[in-house]
Amino acid sequence: MSDTADAQLTRDTYDRLQAELEDLTTRGRVEIAAAIESARALGDLSENGDYHAAKDAQGKMESRIRQLQRLLKTATVVDRAPAADGPVAPGSVVTLRYDGDGEDETTDFFVGSIEERQGDLTVVSPGSPLGQALLGHTKGDAVEYAAPGGTLRVQIVNVGT
Repeated sequence: MSDTADAQLTRDTYDRLQAELEDLTTRGRVEIAAAIESARALGDLSENGDYHAAKDAQGKMESRIRQLQRLLKTATVVDRAPAADGPVAPGSVVTLRYDGDGEDETTDFFVGSIEERQGDLTVVSPGSPLGQALLGHTKGDAVEYAAPGGTLRVQIVNVGT
């Protein structure tokens, strides 16, 4: 469910992910190897919970390493944040009202990569149907997009950063 091929990352996020990758491939791998070796020394591997937990942690870490490598290899670094009240762009926080919802019912979304997430905002990939419909539009615009349940229409209430 990752949109790593088209990810746009700020310089800060790119650098943070690069540092995470470096840490996982050096310190992380050494610590996991030591935990596995320590668990092996406890004896019978078939009933050794520490060994199985360490192997599980190793698998999760290696998966994260591969994910970061793919993301950083294909990501585009964006050095400026989108303008507040400008058109929707990657990095924008967009307040939407769905047609049919009450006048006061709005939802905030962050348009961008999950790695750029801000707080607990729901992330909308710029490559998703909603993301594609929003890009380039401004406050007050209404856009439609194809959803699994049919075409939905949303009003852009606000665009921020």
